[in-house]
Amino acid sequence: MDTCLFCKIIAGEIPSACVYQDEKTFAFRDISPMAPTHVLVVPKQHVTGMDGIDELDDATLAACLRTCKRVAEMEKLTGGFRTISNCGPDAAQSVRHLHFHVLGGKQLSEKLD
Repeated sequence: MDTCLFCKIIAGEIPSACVYQDEKTFAFRDISPMAPTHVLVVPKQHVTGMDGIDELDDATLAACLRTCKRVAEMEKLTGGFRTISNCGPDAAQSVRHLHFHVLGGKQLSEKLD
């Protein structure tokens, strides 16, 4: 998609701090981290969010979750980590491209607000 920020990052048109990538996923550091480790994991195929996952094949969706786990291992989040995917404006999804936030590196609050 021509106007999607994350598609431009995946294509290398916008610089990012890439943490990991494979044929189906791309992981990069969030520019406004909410924890010592805050990495975004996105499928390379554009879908709007969790509401668009029917457009993904099962292998791509599974690859996203495996990449979240791989990022946590690479970042040495041995005490645990949180994975969040916001969907739509009420959930504060700021970029309409499916993405998973991998957060860790400290004791996280139980509250999400």
